[in-house]
Amino acid sequence: MKKFLVLYRSTVSTKDQMAELTPESGKAEMDRWMAWGGKTGAALVDWGAPLGETTELNGTSTGAHLSGYSIVQAESMDAAKGLMDGHPHYTAPGASIALVEIMPMPGA
Repeated sequence: MKKFLVLYRSTVSTKDQMAELTPESGKAEMDRWMAWGGKTGAALVDWGAPLGETTELNGTSTGAHLSGYSIVQAESMDAAKGLMDGHPHYTAPGASIALVEIMPMPGA
């Protein structure tokens, strides 16, 4: 079974998105995430967390905010893509999701 890093990107920072949430909209957002997690089941290895400010140390920023991450496991990239169907992050402004296969360390 392979592991995949799920990177959530958005055109609006997580901090700004969270600042706009009311208690009701925050609960609705968590309900959507919990429904996705329930559907994903044991393939969701790590829920991850929202991410704060990013600083580029070398290179140029793309302008997109890294807003969070999760880790899933699946037999293949295509299977991992299928886990993202209906993902609640897609409702975020300018949302995109990057799936990155986590490779084993050489010699480990």
